[in-house]
Amino acid sequence: QVQLVESGGRLVQAGGSLRLSCAASGFMFRIYAMGWYRQAPGKQRESVARITSSGITNYADFVKGRFTISRDNAKKTVYLQMNSLKPEDTADYYCASQIGSRDYWGQGTQVTVSS
Repeated sequence: QVQLVESGGRLVQAGGSLRLSCAASGFMFRIYAMGWYRQAPGKQRESVARITSSGITNYADFVKGRFTISRDNAKKTVYLQMNSLKPEDTADYYCASQIGSRDYWGQGTQVTVSS
C-alpha cells in the first residue's frame, strides 16, 4: 500500500535551517509528482512546493528563495530544504502525491520556529 513518511521537523531558531524528508513506498515513485504542504494552527492547509517526475519545481511565493524541494528517485525520497526560517513558518508539514484519482498524504512532521 502507498505510504508517505515525513521526518526532520523540530524546534529551530529564526534564521536557522531544516531539511525535511519524505520516504515513499508502495508505488512507482519516480513517475509521480510530489508536493510539500503545511498547516499552521488555526489555519488551512496550504501548498509549499511541488516537484514533477522530471524535476520541474514550483514554490509558493512565501517560500521562494528560502526553500528548495528535491527528490532522489533511487531512495524514493523527496526533500524540503528550508533556510532562513521565520516564526511564521511554524506548522505541520506534509508530503503528498496524487496517484490515479486519489490523493495520498503522510502523517506530517512538526516544525516550530522560535523568534
